[in-house]
Amino acid sequence: MVPFDEDTIAYSRTASQGRAARLQELLKDGKVHLTNDPAHGYLPAVLAALKVPVSSQMLIFSKTSFQRERISPKTPRSIFFNDDVYVGYIPGSPLIEVSEADSRLGGVFYTIEQRPSSSVRLTRNDQCLECHATAKTMGVPGHLVRSFLTDQDGVVDLSTGISLVNHRTPMEERWGGWYVTGTLGDQRHRGNLFTTSGSGTTENSLTQNITNLSPFFDTSRYMTPHSDLVALMVLEHQTHMHNFITRAHFESTLALQQYGHVKYLTSIVDAFVKYLLFVEETALTARIKGTSDFAAEFARQGPFDRKGRSLREFDLTTRLFKFPCSYLIYSEAFDSLPQPIRDRIFTRLWEVLSGKETSKEYERLSPEMRRAILEIVGDTKKDLPLCWRSSRTASSQIRDRRL
Repeated sequence: MVPFDEDTIAYSRTASQGRAARLQELLKDGKVHLTNDPAHGYLPAVLAALKVPVSSQMLIFSKTSFQRERISPKTPRSIFFNDDVYVGYIPGSPLIEVSEADSRLGGVFYTIEQRPSSSVRLTRNDQCLECHATAKTMGVPGHLVRSFLTDQDGVVDLSTGISLVNHRTPMEERWGGWYVTGTLGDQRHRGNLFTTSGSGTTENSLTQNITNLSPFFDTSRYMTPHSDLVALMVLEHQTHMHNFITRAHFESTLALQQYGHVKYLTSIVDAFVKYLLFVEETALTARIKGTSDFAAEFARQGPFDRKGRSLREFDLTTRLFKFPCSYLIYSEAFDSLPQPIRDRIFTRLWEVLSGKETSKEYERLSPEMRRAILEIVGDTKKDLPLCWRSSRTASSQIRDRRL
């Protein structure tokens, strides 16, 4: 655990500056007003104000929220997200849950009362740190995706094993306790599945490649009928990447205060870059296809390089992204990293992509793939370290190099 509530970082005593906190200031100043919808309360207005796409909806029925008594397979909790905000909603609940990946504090958590009011506000709730600041979140306030089977009421069955999920998790261990809509061929997962007493039920053909959830619950009570497979896979990568960013921020802040440099953080930088480049990503063995517009909307966001390429382009056949380098290098949290650690990360990234790094642990990245990512990042990121100025020369050299 990083000592994030001591004086240097002072988590609980520091105001967030993230997207959710900025919305609260706008509400307080009367510059934004939220409309209460008869069907979903403030949810549609909150999503619009935070620029969170409705297509990102995913549905989880395991009782793993502080509102666990309201969650079940008949009333799953919906989760929506964009690059730095997460929103949770349960039909009939008096609260909407909102969290953000703040650029300095990591995960910050809020609730919004659903009761119609002329003074809607986001109330910060640090009690969420009981689950959201543990070894499972890399010892910092953060977010996590978990997978475990449940019974037919959504109660977690601990005897079936628990998985912390990110892009490295084997497919067959993912999505226990989640509804999953989409097709993925003969790849098996734990979604859409309930155990029965004493049976230790495992997946079967009725839980795989589901595109319609209406047999499970009343989907009309939700913003959309989807729990999109592609959105789930992006969420799994993103939550852990955010935790990496927060850990790097905290560790470098403490190192700079104590030593005046970040030279001792080499192992943190190496681990960060490996995750950033999906080095240990579980390979796909069949084509992935979601059921909502999430993939198309996500890919349109860019930014794009001079050849029209983007880190948000999907592959969905052998890997998640066509160019495996995290789009979160464009996030507020990444850009707010202290300059010394940010430069160390970009320098290490350049070493890998330029071909200077030739170790086997990066052999999954072909010369062509490295060159493409090098060019995309070089075209779309500003204030890169000096070594990136020669990226075009390195790009041409790597074409003939055999790694």
